[in-house]
Amino acid sequence: MKKVVVKNLLKLLNKPKNQEDPLKYLIVGLGNIGAEYQDTRHNIGFNVLDALASASNISFEDKRYGLVGEFKFKGRTFVLVKPTTYMNRSGQAVNYWLQKTKVPLNKLLVIVDDIALPFGAIRIRPKGGDGGHNGLTNINQVLGTSNYTRVRFGIGDDFHQGRQVEYVLGKWGTDEKKELPFLIDHCIEIIKSFGTVGLQLTMTRLNKK
Repeated sequence: MKKVVVKNLLKLLNKPKNQEDPLKYLIVGLGNIGAEYQDTRHNIGFNVLDALASASNISFEDKRYGLVGEFKFKGRTFVLVKPTTYMNRSGQAVNYWLQKTKVPLNKLLVIVDDIALPFGAIRIRPKGGDGGHNGLTNINQVLGTSNYTRVRFGIGDDFHQGRQVEYVLGKWGTDEKKELPFLIDHCIEIIKSFGTVGLQLTMTRLNKK
């Protein structure tokens, strides 16, 4: 028994420091820091990670380029990051934490608001354009690719011409607030599924129209 323990210990000690952990995932929820942005449509990525942290009894630490927490589920490690770089520099945080955690691109998941989808719709996509979203635009530029998984959280487009920014940075409506907890729980289920059964099965089971 002692020999087995020593052997396993030696394996851990001799493990290359730059080796990727096949059971580690990087989950980034996009948003803006500051009290004025709390509970706005643009901060849904923050809201999802806050709900996951609260339900899992974990907390975030203020680290480089982000508020960071670590969540364990079914033998997997999920590194949760809320960038503190502001939305239009989200790529800086994503790139740093990809390198810091040594998580490969196919295990990165970004949660983002999307005006192209009606409120209540949630889509998981393995890649795609930025759709005019400043956070995704910057991530694509910094990483040099758009081939990473994202959860697109529909916020709708119920705004008059020229009022998009005001709408996106606005607070949720009364009816929307009633539905938000269920939609956020659905996103949490997506995160767990992404890390345990993989992208394709998660897309089949949990894409929400």
